Amino acid sequence: MLRDALLDALALVLPVECAGCGTPDRSLCTQCVAALARPPERHELDDGTPAISALDYEGPVRRAILALKESGRTDVARALAVPLARAMTEATAGLPGVSGRSRVEVLPVPTGRAAFRRRGYDPVALLVRRAGFPQVRLLAHSRAASQQKHLAVDERALNRAGTMRAIRRLDGRRFLLVDDVLTTGATLEEAARAVRVQGGEIVAAATLAYTRKRVQHPGVRSLNV
Repeated sequence: MLRDALLDALALVLPVECAGCGTPDRSLCTQCVAALARPPERHELDDGTPAISALDYEGPVRRAILALKESGRTDVARALAVPLARAMTEATAGLPGVSGRSRVEVLPVPTGRAAFRRRGYDPVALLVRRAGFPQVRLLAHSRAASQQKHLAVDERALNRAGTMRAIRRLDGRRFLLVDDVLTTGATLEEAARAVRVQGGEIVAAATLAYTRKRVQHPGVRSLNV
């Protein structure tokens, strides 16, 4: 938490441009903040997991997320956490046996070791903290995966298979998975597999954004159309 506060302070002291459009501003300008206000999109992963995504990964949203992940712009995390909180709340609303946050534990998908060393922080864990949700850190990477960006759908699934593990038994525990961007669902499905192997249950997943073009395949089904 101290590291996050120092990063935020540094971002405010240095000259800042809007992370969404580049105009001189603090964090995100009014117009880009307005782009964060939209109804969440409902999806279903290939393994049956319901997934709620807050935003379309395009334009200022995409640029703001990349600024957080690749440019150290932790000052945008507070604004991005607002739509993520909406998606997380909707993901568990109305589920059988779910009453409030305490009944389901929030489990962020961990960043890779190399990415953490490069950034010095985990973007997803930071967003969850800014959203005001307690979280548990029970997933670890068992091996490194290659960059997913230029891989086809099937290649992404193979690339992620077996890359995560739960660090202890999870019998009787229920989880909401949280990640930054839903593309093909391969990362979320691998995280869910790791939880289920250790006896845990995934009730749903929530992501800050989704890649519209890439989710239109059998691995991720949109429930809004």
